[in-house]
Amino acid sequence: MAMRTRWMLLILVAIPIFLLDQLSKVWLSGVLARANRPIPLLFDWVQLAYHENTGVAFGLFPDQGGVLSVGAGLVLILLAYTYQHLLPAESRWVTAAVGLIFGGGISNLFDRIRQGYVVDFIQIGWWPVFNLADSAISLGVAALAFHIIFIGDEPEPAEPEPVDDSLLSELLSRDPETSLPAEPRNRNSESPS
Repeated sequence: MAMRTRWMLLILVAIPIFLLDQLSKVWLSGVLARANRPIPLLFDWVQLAYHENTGVAFGLFPDQGGVLSVGAGLVLILLAYTYQHLLPAESRWVTAAVGLIFGGGISNLFDRIRQGYVVDFIQIGWWPVFNLADSAISLGVAALAFHIIFIGDEPEPAEPEPVDDSLLSELLSRDPETSLPAEPRNRNSESPS
């Protein structure tokens, strides 16, 4: 896969993730603001709940927006370098995984820069509240880890060994009458009696 095609495929994965995450945050922020309470989807175990996350995943390191924005930007740059130079170029699996990470990472970084926090809205049981970008990042990291651990570098197709057909060609091009060794004459007539 050409490098340009590789990056285009990554962008085709990242852009829908970015757009879905941004649209879901805008839409659900409005819905949850009007409801003024969490909206249960599956009893109280799965619900939509508005949360402004000023930290990283799972609410760790709250109120560190500036540092986290710089850190997230550096991680995305490092991921781009790794994707360009170290990860297998022919793997669509890797391209999709990195596209998920980029789409989610850029969406959350966009929120941090624009408003100083990330809107989270999905709550499942005791798990911390998260959003679609977090899900895409987690899925992308899991897919990339799976590829690195279990698949590794995909072997390039083996090239057939060159065959030297010159001897075969020479044998096939000879006239069969002249190429056969002369038959020995009757041995009985040549041997002394």
